[in-house]
Amino acid sequence: MAILWMLPFVCVAASEKTYDGVTIMSYNIRCDSGKHKDGTNSWEFRWKSVINMIDACGADVIGLQEVTPFQLPLLKDYCEKYRFKGVGRDDGKKKGEQTAIMYRADKVALVKWGAFWLSETPDKPGKGWDASHPRVTTWAIFRSKKSGERFMVVNTHLDHKGAQAQANGLKLIMDKIQEINKKAYPVVLMGDLNIKPDSPAFASMEGHGFQDARLCADKTDSCESFHGWGKRALVIDYIFAKGFSAIPLFRTVNEKYKDEAGEPHFVSDHNPIISCLIF
Repeated sequence: MAILWMLPFVCVAASEKTYDGVTIMSYNIRCDSGKHKDGTNSWEFRWKSVINMIDACGADVIGLQEVTPFQLPLLKDYCEKYRFKGVGRDDGKKKGEQTAIMYRADKVALVKWGAFWLSETPDKPGKGWDASHPRVTTWAIFRSKKSGERFMVVNTHLDHKGAQAQANGLKLIMDKIQEINKKAYPVVLMGDLNIKPDSPAFASMEGHGFQDARLCADKTDSCESFHGWGKRALVIDYIFAKGFSAIPLFRTVNEKYKDEAGEPHFVSDHNPIISCLIF
């Protein structure tokens, strides 16, 4: 489905904390292995900003992209309300980037979870089609502790170069959702898709009933999700939903947060995006 980008480039101030429902965040954290050359934007300088942002937003479920074994220990130590599920894309264990799912154990209960690779052999690590890297998708089924409702979350990161890998990856995700979600729970699909809103790769989602929260929420904005440390403006991160009764809010988290020295800092080269969904 070709998704048209027609909203004015204006940000709307709104808070997910004013809504009742499940709050979802998608966040490309910008990978760091301790050897990346991001200067003052490296993990060692911005990790506290990341913790402060996560704490301030308080999302029930967060889909991380690009998170590495180097970054996870600090997240686990400081985000005490959250639990983590994910596997390394390189070996299905701990090696390589993860599309990890964080969830607040006081808000939702984990029913089951798993992972698959965006390739012709999705049950084992590997690259697919014309992808430049292995790409892994993490899924989970949760139960809301407040309402008792169950819902499925799918967190992915499409390849940034391979057009076939992008389109076929989305098609595989649609097939896997149907295979796993046999009881037709409401579904959230989120992640860094590395494609613009008018990409032909979205044709793979046609007929599956997903709504783009950025376009359909009652309160929304059209801020960029990828900014390249303040140098670019692209929309490539998404939250899609189906089976929910309403989408009252979509918000791009484009504020800076204080680092360990108390100075405002980017939390990534991507802005996190957040949405509130009503069962």
